[in-house]
Amino acid sequence: MNDIITIGDAMIAFNPSDTGPMKFVPSFTRNIGGAELNVAIGCSRLGLEAGWISRLGDDEFGKYIRNFARGEGIDTSQVGFVKGHPTSLNFKEIMEDGSVRTFYYRENSPTAAMTPDDLSEDYFKQAKILHITGIFPGVAEGNLDVTRKAIELAKRHGLTISFDPNIRLKLWSKEAISKVSKSFLPDVDILLAGTEEMEIILGENKPEKIIEACKPYAIDHIVLKQGEDGAAGYHNEQLVEAPAVPPRKVVDTVGAGDGFDAGYLYGYLNKWSLEKSLQFANTIGSMVVSVKGDNEGLPYLEDVQMKLGEIERIER
Repeated sequence: MNDIITIGDAMIAFNPSDTGPMKFVPSFTRNIGGAELNVAIGCSRLGLEAGWISRLGDDEFGKYIRNFARGEGIDTSQVGFVKGHPTSLNFKEIMEDGSVRTFYYRENSPTAAMTPDDLSEDYFKQAKILHITGIFPGVAEGNLDVTRKAIELAKRHGLTISFDPNIRLKLWSKEAISKVSKSFLPDVDILLAGTEEMEIILGENKPEKIIEACKPYAIDHIVLKQGEDGAAGYHNEQLVEAPAVPPRKVVDTVGAGDGFDAGYLYGYLNKWSLEKSLQFANTIGSMVVSVKGDNEGLPYLEDVQMKLGEIERIER
């Protein structure tokens, strides 16, 4: 049984060899990106059983991504290859302060070939959490119907539904993401969102205001990511704020939110307290930004335990 399954597009992520404006960068290295795949990788490295539902181009890049995911211990039985849809790409621009701009080439995403009928009901029967984001519905027009079908199957079989809006304004408008996100919220059990994202969705950016605006949706866990200000969580009418964990150095901010999500879901599955789950998730987010790449910095469980001072690693 999978502890968590997720559904989304994956890309070849080209990371720059140097910091600065992309037009002056002479070369790039090939890596792998995609928020939903990153969460699956993060969960797998923490020791959870993770599955990923997707489509990839029937090309060398697609085969590379599938093999990489399998190497990370992720169940790829629901990943297929399609012709006529090249594997998605992105190029990153990283500045000296670690800030990032992303340039997408995913207009003809292989996931556009998916239909709701492609989802296996048996696959959902054998999972505990469905993790979705606002990226997948924005990548291709038909992906919204696929996402709604995934939610329907998850609800039918008692899965916990985790949702990270993960807003990408290069994919669709604020109005569209707000409308779609609101339509998901009644079925969401765990909301993992940035406060800036919730301002777009609900018009509020303060934790207390966001929580109040979410009450009509009866969301069990409301978790708000605030970057340098840490995170806030709300569960059982309890609001907990957890301070940020200072990173060694900010190198690349991409993937930090995905690592945070994996950390919180790990705590949820282990029935940790809200405070412990937030601290664990904040620690992972901090570790991710210290490493260049979308998922290269996602830690293994023992790495997080060492960072938290729970275990000691003998180096020599």
